Amino acid sequence: MEIILVLVGVLVGTLSGFFGIGGGMILIPVLMFLGIDIKTAIGISIVQMVFSSLFGSYLNYKKGSLILGEGIWVGIGGFVGGFMGAYVSGMVSSTMLEYLFLGLLTFALFRLFSSKISDDGTVKILHAPVLFGVGVLIGIFAIALGVGGSILLTPILAGFLHYPIKKAVSAGLFFVAFSSVSGLASHLSSGTIDLQKGLYVAFASLLGVFLGIWLKDKVSSSKHKTYLLIMYLVAMLLLMKKMFIG
Repeated sequence: MEIILVLVGVLVGTLSGFFGIGGGMILIPVLMFLGIDIKTAIGISIVQMVFSSLFGSYLNYKKGSLILGEGIWVGIGGFVGGFMGAYVSGMVSSTMLEYLFLGLLTFALFRLFSSKISDDGTVKILHAPVLFGVGVLIGIFAIALGVGGSILLTPILAGFLHYPIKKAVSAGLFFVAFSSVSGLASHLSSGTIDLQKGLYVAFASLLGVFLGIWLKDKVSSSKHKTYLLIMYLVAMLLLMKKMFIG
């Protein structure tokens, strides 16, 4: 099982760096497919997200694709929301979490598909309280489901606020750093994380993150969007198989 977790970690880390996601959207269905229950999978996912998001954000900042600015306010909101979300997950049944997760994937897929993505969009400016509030809401919902929140934030930045897709991806991964650290602290305090399995996946994901960011810089924004849509579809199919077929 340890070797499988390491391989899964490299794969999820690559997707995390390439798509700017925490990795939970892919990792949780894969872990469930391997026979791990959703609440344990959520804990493992949060450990992995902390590692991949911090390392990935550092790499993006060094490459100039991460502009801190407004992202700080969204991130602080995500930190507050992530801490609250960990307790929400303890009050909701596994079945309800699965349906919420499927709904989250469906929304993100629709929003991204209907958005016009470009490399040179004009970024709208929002006030700090609005950004903070958006961060709180996404953080609560995302950490309760074991995902970093970028699968909601990235389509919002690219589709509603007209961020260039690659900058939106970098901002999404930066948001994950805030929400996942908060979620990890909250889950550790309640003893709901399999830390050993989580660390296997997390350390392996660092190699994948490096590779994913390198690949992101090599493709055009139009191709990047296409790959992102494919990734959402695969995650949905894996989750639906587990929920409706077993």
